[in-house]
Amino acid sequence: MKNFPNFPKCPFYSFVQCPVFIGINILEHYLNLLNTKFDCMKKTIILTSIFALFFTLLISCKEDPGANSGDMAQLKIFLTDAPAEYDAVYIDVLSVEIHTDADGWKTLNVINPGIYDLLKFNSGIDTVIIDEDIAPQTISQIRLILGDNNSVVVDGVVHPLEAPSAETSGLKLNVHYTFEAGIAYELWMDFDAEQSIVEKGNGDYSLKPVIHVYTQAETGAISGTVFPFDAAYYVMASTPTDTIGTLIAADGSFLIGGVPAGTYDVTFSAVAGFSDITVNNVNVQTGNVTTLGVINIPF
Repeated sequence: MKNFPNFPKCPFYSFVQCPVFIGINILEHYLNLLNTKFDCMKKTIILTSIFALFFTLLISCKEDPGANSGDMAQLKIFLTDAPAEYDAVYIDVLSVEIHTDADGWKTLNVINPGIYDLLKFNSGIDTVIIDEDIAPQTISQIRLILGDNNSVVVDGVVHPLEAPSAETSGLKLNVHYTFEAGIAYELWMDFDAEQSIVEKGNGDYSLKPVIHVYTQAETGAISGTVFPFDAAYYVMASTPTDTIGTLIAADGSFLIGGVPAGTYDVTFSAVAGFSDITVNNVNVQTGNVTTLGVINIPF
């Protein structure tokens, strides 16, 4: 029996003989035989069988689109905020970009581009703005691009928020995250609306965002309750280099999330008739919530 020639390799797979190219060579071989050995009826039957085999092999050579899903990392980015003393804070989210030293900037697809009220996402509430697969890589920056429909509502009055850098080059946040294949990652972009909005002398407002980016795995939290419930309105955890705070809820409870591991002084800002109080040397550990219990606000 005549030996078949060496078959070319499939361009989709290295070191694998592709069925399509094998089928082409088989087809060529048997067409040569048909010209010499078989009558017309037998040629028709054999040709029909060969072409059916050829198209089966063609389909089998198609690359499985899900075959390499394990080669990607899954990234979710959440938007959240610390409470603030405004009626609403609206930001116009257009896109999110990540930067790597190897590939530069890459735009991620925001699930629902548009206007978000930051004050709806506080006290542990958040919303997903990014959910997609990315190539394994290390990112050094995240950039949030805002539109021009940003505003703050104060005592029922809407004031436009000027944010020129956010509308052009975007809000750049320095990070250092390595994403590995097959792993799901969750990041939070935590606005501090209370510190992000600046009132100008002429009554206008500008947006100078203070944003903390963190993952659950790399930060801790501080929680507790003040008494009387309405005796303090703001709690702030601080070190010589960083400050993270939140408004205290109507029931006196508070939760400061996204706190890097370390030792903090926790200060409670009291309302009129009460005095501020600071709890010193509060230790925060990665992955844990440090509970302060009930903090009695003095007169």
